[in-house]
Formats: sequence, structure tokens, C-alpha cells
Amino acid sequence: MHSKIDAASVAAFHDRQLRNPDWPIFDDPQSGAWTWIAANHRYNGLLWREEDRARRLDAPPSEIAAGKRLIDRYNQKRNDAVEALDERLLGELDRVSRQPGARLSSETAGAMIDRLSILALKIHHMRAQAQRHEAGADHMHACARKLERLVAQREDLKSCLDSLLAEARAGHAFFKVYRQFKMYNDPSLNPWLNGQAQGAAQGPGKASP
Repeated sequence: MHSKIDAASVAAFHDRQLRNPDWPIFDDPQSGAWTWIAANHRYNGLLWREEDRARRLDAPPSEIAAGKRLIDRYNQKRNDAVEALDERLLGELDRVSRQPGARLSSETAGAMIDRLSILALKIHHMRAQAQRHEAGADHMHACARKLERLVAQREDLKSCLDSLLAEARAGHAFFKVYRQFKMYNDPSLNPWLNGQAQGAAQGPGKASP
């Protein structure tokens, strides 16, 4: 592949971004497939921040509603980046001849990279909790145990990603872009955005005002 994507490089990139105090508000420009790896990771970071903010108990309902809309927007952008990444990777596999009996992977390389991004965020924040001395020894110990599991999970996922990429490059495996079709973000599909739900709530025979 022209992009030279491998799991270790992806995980190192995720961790490097998390160490940048200006991230995810500001991000370094990337090129090729890395453009979409960076975009996916950035929107996961923005999602993480907004999900935390949405659980505040001291915020007015209007602020929580605005946060929910931001979460929907960031989630759509995150999924768009995964699909763009998969398209890029598949484009680089165009010249690979699929071997007889090649297996179809139910998970795409982009989806695995998205999961690696989320695991990087979990590891980063769990490590911080494992070092929170003011929270007490029990809290730190419990978080350290969770951190070990998250690190092991990421190592397993990295191995799976490398295996899929190697098999795809050799023509022994393939994956497809199916599209996410986030119906709640599409005014033509969400019944509460296009009037269907309001009409149904009024019951049969009742005209809309």
C-alpha cells in the first residue's frame, strides 16, 4: 500500500496527538490516508469532550440540547472519515488480484482504526485516573487494573488490523464500504425532522395546523 499503514504507526500517531495540549481543537495537517486517520481521531476526541460535558448536572437544558447536536455532528464526521479512509485504502488495493477463496472481513480496516482511536482515548484517560493520588489508593488500583485490560485489548486489535492489511495486500482477504446511513442526521429519513412523527401523533383524519 502506498500509505504504509500499519497498526503500530497508527497507535503511535493516536498517542502523539493525545499528548498535544492543543488537540483536538487544533490538528497538524496530514496527507493521503493519514488525512482521514487524523480526522477520525480528532472527531473521536471532540466526541469524548462533548460526551463528558453533556453529563453535567449544573447546565441548563438548552446547553445540554446544544451539546447533543454537537455530538450528532461529530459522530457523523467521525463515520464520514472512516468511510473516506476505507475508500482510500481500497483504492490502493485495486491492483491486487483477489485469490480464490479470499475471505470477506465483516469489519473494515477503517473501522478497526476507529476502534484503535477510541482505545487510545480510553487508555489516555484511564492512565490519568490511575495516577490520581487525591482519589485514593483504591481508585488508583482499580483504574490501573482497567488500564492493563485496555492495553491488552489494543494490542490484540493491532494484531488483527495488521493481519487484515497483510491478507488484503496478498489478495487473501477483502472488505467493503457499506456506508453507515445515519438516519437520525438525515432530515429526509428522520420522522421528527420531516413531519412524519408529528402527523402520526395527531392520529388518523387530523390535519396538521
